[in-house]
Amino acid sequence: MDIRRRNNVTLIGPADGPVVVLAHGFGCDQNMWRLIVPGLARRHRVVLFDYVGSGGSDLSAWSEQRYSSLDGYARDVVEVCEELDLERAVFVGHSVSAMVGVLAARAAPERIGSLVMVAPSPRYIDDEGYRGGFSEQDIEELLDSLESNYLGWSAGMAPVIMGNPDRPELGEELATSFCSTDPEIARVFARTTFLSDSREDLKDVEIPTLVLECTQDVIAPREVGAFVHAAIPSSRLVTLDATGHCPQLSAPEATSAAVLAFLQERR
Repeated sequence: MDIRRRNNVTLIGPADGPVVVLAHGFGCDQNMWRLIVPGLARRHRVVLFDYVGSGGSDLSAWSEQRYSSLDGYARDVVEVCEELDLERAVFVGHSVSAMVGVLAARAAPERIGSLVMVAPSPRYIDDEGYRGGFSEQDIEELLDSLESNYLGWSAGMAPVIMGNPDRPELGEELATSFCSTDPEIARVFARTTFLSDSREDLKDVEIPTLVLECTQDVIAPREVGAFVHAAIPSSRLVTLDATGHCPQLSAPEATSAAVLAFLQERR
């Protein structure tokens, strides 16, 4: 199988630079990183890709069986890293991809040497002693709405997820991204994302990790950032001067600066 074509792999920056892999979240694609790529690519080899079922990936390679768990997405990451023969790359994962990165690093520790988690959440549903931001009923209603009217759900939820109501163009861009995803694929990815529980997986993370949270984020409130940081002894928590769940779009300068500072430490 042509992995590069399957996952729409894009390489930017000096071929001999330290490698950074950027992984998008639910309903998105590699285009969501475009505002921070130029700064990263000055000195780093930047690897962009789309999960199968997203963006410019090969949709014929998608299967519900594989992508009904985060392990399926982690396999995409590992296979891209193997195809490019990456060693000790820095994996930058947005939202659910932060947890995908945890699984990929465990499966192929020689390929991923450190993690950057952008607005991560190991579990979206509240639990005893844990605040994920949503009740079970909230999530079931969200999924029911998505499955019954995906385009309507996208138009309504994207501005909420993005935040920044004074910049409606950001919510419109996210809605457009959501709407470009096949509804059936989106249904499976949404259930995989919002019903996941990766809290126990965090205990296995021993590599350097940067956790980036926003001051206000309805999808991953600050209690979640604190939980992730506490669960990973090798992590550092940075609160960006940003609101919403997509700081790489709403606050690209702050996001880029935090990632670059972490990358500089890894050299």
